[in-house]
Parts: sequence; C-alpha cells; structure tokens
Amino acid sequence: MPDSLWGRLFLLLLSALVAAQLISATLHLRDRGKALMYASGFNSALRIAGLVQVLDPLPKGQRQRIVTALDLPPLRLQLRDRPQEFPDNSHESARAELFHQMLHLRLGRERPVQVYIPAVSSGVGRYSDTESEPQDLPDAMQQLMGHHRTMMGMHTPANFGFIVQAELQGGEWITFTYSLPEELSDWPWDLLAALVVLLLAVVVVSFVAVRWMTRPLSQLAVAADELGKDIQRAPLQEKGPTEVRRAARAFNTMQARLSRFVEERTRILAAISHDLKTPITRMRLRLEKVSDSVVRDKLERDLSEMQILVQGSLDFMRGMALREKTQRLDINALLESLRDDAQDMGQSVRIRGTAAAPYLGKPLALKRCFVNLIENAIRYGREAEIEVRDSEAELQIVITDKGPGLPDDTLEKVFEPFYRIEASRNPKTGGTGLGLSIARNIARGHGGELRLENSAEDGEGLRAVLTLPR
Repeated sequence: MPDSLWGRLFLLLLSALVAAQLISATLHLRDRGKALMYASGFNSALRIAGLVQVLDPLPKGQRQRIVTALDLPPLRLQLRDRPQEFPDNSHESARAELFHQMLHLRLGRERPVQVYIPAVSSGVGRYSDTESEPQDLPDAMQQLMGHHRTMMGMHTPANFGFIVQAELQGGEWITFTYSLPEELSDWPWDLLAALVVLLLAVVVVSFVAVRWMTRPLSQLAVAADELGKDIQRAPLQEKGPTEVRRAARAFNTMQARLSRFVEERTRILAAISHDLKTPITRMRLRLEKVSDSVVRDKLERDLSEMQILVQGSLDFMRGMALREKTQRLDINALLESLRDDAQDMGQSVRIRGTAAAPYLGKPLALKRCFVNLIENAIRYGREAEIEVRDSEAELQIVITDKGPGLPDDTLEKVFEPFYRIEASRNPKTGGTGLGLSIARNIARGHGGELRLENSAEDGEGLRAVLTLPR
C-alpha cells in the first residue's frame, strides 16, 4: 500500500476501474456467447429439419449424393445404418432439450431424434477431467472434440458444438455435426483492444486528476513544515476544493495567531529588559555617594551582573525574532572574518574545509550563532577548531574545543535559557547562560539543528555540531 494519500487514492481508483472493466468484459463475452449459441442453434435446427425433410423421401443412393454435396463446414453430414451411442449428456440437458424442442416442432415428435452436446471444462475450452473420450465415436464427432480441445481462452457458451442424429425412412440414420467457426468462437480481440485502450486513457486521466486534487494537501504539509523554520513565512494560498480552502484558511489563522503571540511576548520581555537599564544606570550614579568602598565595590559587581543579564536577555529576544531577510551568504568569508577577529585578540581559531556554494540564510543571525559557539569554545576549551562539511543535502559546521567536556546528562540542559554549569553564577567566568540558547534558536530558525557531543577521539574536548539544510 503506498504511503502517500495521492498514491492510495490512485491505487483505489485504479483497482475499481480494472475490476469494472473485467466485469464488463466478462458480461459482454457471456452475453455474446449466449447470443451466438442461440442464434446458431436456432438456425442450425431449422436447417437440419429442412435437410431431414428433403432427404427423408429419397432413395439411399440419391441421399448419399446429396449428403456428399452438402457436407461442408461448419455443418458436416454423415449417413449411418444405425445410431451412434453418446456419452452422458446430462451436463447439457437444458441446451439439448431446447434443441430437441426446436427439431420436434419441424419434424414432429414421432421421429426419433438424438442430440449430443460435448462437455467443455471451465477455463480452457477442453473436456472436463470427468469426461472420457470414447474411441468409437464417428470421425465427425472426433473432429468436433478436437476442435474444442484446441480452442484456448476463457470458456464461454460461444464454444458451441453439437451432434444431432435423426432417423430417416427405411431405418437409415443421418448424423449432423456442427462446430462454431473459430473466427466466431475465438476471443473478440478488437473489443478487448478497445477496452485496454479505454482503460489506459482512464488511468492517465485518473492519475492527473488525483495528483491535481491532492496537490493542495502537499502544499499544506510543506507549509506546516516551514512554519517551524520561519513563522513569518508567506500565508498559504486558499484555493482548491472547499475542504482544502477551509484547511488553508485555518492554517493561516493559526500562523497569524502564533506570530502575534511570539511578537507580543518578545516585545514585552524586550521592553522589561530595556526598562531595567534606566534604574541600573541611576543606581550606578548613586553608588558614587556611598562612602564605604567595600560596600560600593560589592554593589558595583551586582549591578554589572544585572546589566550583563539584561543585555543578554535583549540579545536572546533578538535571536528569537529573526526578522532579517534571507539572502545568499558566503559562509567561508564569514568564518574567516571571525577567525581573523579572534586571532587579533590572541585567540587560537583554525578552519578546516570549505563550503562548496553560498548558503541561503540570515547573515546577522548566523554570525551571532557562530560567535557564540566560538566564544564558548575559547572560554572553556582554550581554542576552537572549525570544520566545514558541505553536501547537496546539508551544510554542517563542527566547532571543537580542547576543554574537559561536559557530563552526558547536561548536554541538553545547557541549551535552556540562563542555565550554567558553573555554580558561582559569575558572568565573567560562566557567562549568562543564554549563548547556546540563542545559537540553537538561530539554527532551528533556519530549519537546522544544534547539538553538543563529547569528543571520543582523545577523551577530552567538546564538539558543537551545527547542521543547516541546503
């Protein structure tokens, strides 16, 4: 069973069409066979009755000349001194009885008449396994049976043959052997070819129609996937059937509500963080009036920590917003500029590998992400080694340090806002606890992911693996 909706609909529709065509063809062949059987049987009965009436008053010698002249396919004639014994004819009692009645209407019920219809097995037009072929049948009967055995294809009443024996004056018997011509009893290939062509045409139309009807659902799935990357994406077009339009309208409404919620939350938090700057500044000014230097220094450190946290909160809110326009970005040039800036400050940063093509992203946001990761590597691991891995599917940037690494149970916790490993809570040594949160938000805003893992090569160091989809 296909996994996609359009595949399942197409398979269901195709199965129904094929079943309908098979049923239609079967009914047609059955009706065609019945029509041929009754038409040929009725006409043959009239002809046989007429021949019996013509031959009956003639002397034997003259009968033989007429029989020889009229012995032509599909109705073969043969004169015999006595009737031939037939096998059991109960399998065709209905057709045989019908034939009897037609002959008796023309010849009278007092004339001895025998009708034999060979049994044909279902499926291949041969004798059934329960029928034994008598070896002493007339040559015409053997020929009739041979014709039935060579006919291939599904059994229908069109595989029609019969043998009629009627007694003439003087005790002589005449045998009529009829076999439906092969061109009539064979498959109607023209009709079957037309059905196949019609089926193929309907299949093509059904394929296009199902794809057209399910395309809006595919677009809805793509839009839902992209919503997690960019909540400000363009609204989904509301077109297609009523149900699809309603789904698209509901999706657009949900996107608008989410966007307003995120904007309002970001705006409120940013306003709170921004407004805290004013009282912090006033408190710094008032510290100048504190005469006790010890108290003044402690309060100064507390205010500095508060200011760092406020600035970090503002940076975190900006990282959540990601309102930049997407553009083609030279990742190699960006990383090289960050490496040069770090080396100018005496820090060790190396780069291995290059990006094969520009990346479609938000330059300032990605720069902030790289800066946070590089600063973390230098702060805790003394140096940063940047490895760029590029492929058709994704761009991967791995930043490795030489630090002690992290406990496995904290590799995810460090991405939580304001979470810090260091217990001192000193922002100068432990940071604000927002750098990795901002970096992961930026990565996910580009449809990517950021994870941390301990280096397994030499047992020390931490790797930050940033994966961005192409």
